[in-house]
Amino acid sequence: MRRREFIALLESAAAWPLPVGAQQPATPVVGFLNGQSPHAWAPLVASFTEGLNEAGYIEGQNVSIEYRWAEGQPDRLATLAADLALRRVAVIVATGGAAIAAKAATSTIPIVFTFNDDPRKYGLIASLNRPGGNLTGVTWFNAELGPKRLALLHDLVPNAKTVALLLNPNNAETASWPAELQEAARSLGLQIFVLNAATPSEIDTVFATIVQDRIGALVVAADAYLQNRREQIVALAARHAIPAMYTNRQMAGADGLVSYGNSLADAYRRAGSHTARILKGEKPADLPVDQATRFELVINAKTAKALGLTVPDKLLALADEVIE
Repeated sequence: MRRREFIALLESAAAWPLPVGAQQPATPVVGFLNGQSPHAWAPLVASFTEGLNEAGYIEGQNVSIEYRWAEGQPDRLATLAADLALRRVAVIVATGGAAIAAKAATSTIPIVFTFNDDPRKYGLIASLNRPGGNLTGVTWFNAELGPKRLALLHDLVPNAKTVALLLNPNNAETASWPAELQEAARSLGLQIFVLNAATPSEIDTVFATIVQDRIGALVVAADAYLQNRREQIVALAARHAIPAMYTNRQMAGADGLVSYGNSLADAYRRAGSHTARILKGEKPADLPVDQATRFELVINAKTAKALGLTVPDKLLALADEVIE
């Protein structure tokens, strides 16, 4: 038998139903579906496996994880989700927009999502308390934190009267951000400019526009792709001396000025706990969606000094972490 024919036989065999009475593998397999790269998501994967560990599941011992990464190409998610469904993994963990692809791929395999908007708006679940169907997970409503972020940025850069909002136009989860920020901006006497970027060159263009139009500060929306491009974004903000507010501590830790948002590490650990509960027999239809409630303000004092900013004492007192 030729090698190509042998591989085709294996692929078709994967779709055969199990014989009556046959046992599933002793070690459950969890599929992990993400739209970005393993390098960018390594800290959050560690938090996810920590949640599994706390429930008694150790990767490589009594649970296996099959990782599927779209490497910044969202059009690959459907194929990757279908592959995990074909392999009949015990649970699919789908982050962000990957949850939509996973739901389209299977109506029977349990899916645990992490989602930064209301999952009900996207038809992922019926309700937060009783999701119904085969999906549950962890959510945090990031857009609702936008006014707080803008107020914190205004306290840090009070002379800035114009603020750019950087969005990935391909991310439906952030579609409500402009409206949320516009209302808050009016109360602070600020003007918001919405700028879109979905490629590295478009990110460069956004910063060129900020410089050309003399926009005083920047808010970067919560988005997996923009998170993946954090080194480029932070470097451009530093080069052009643009004070920027981010949504998670990874950006502030990468020399971004300030971040305020849900603790992603805590959210992914909770996703690991949810996955463990399903592995132990709980049904996603009856497992309430976990709403992340831990928020953190991180200020990079070194970056503030480089920008010539003085961090107000009240912000230092509020900060969960100050990076010196």
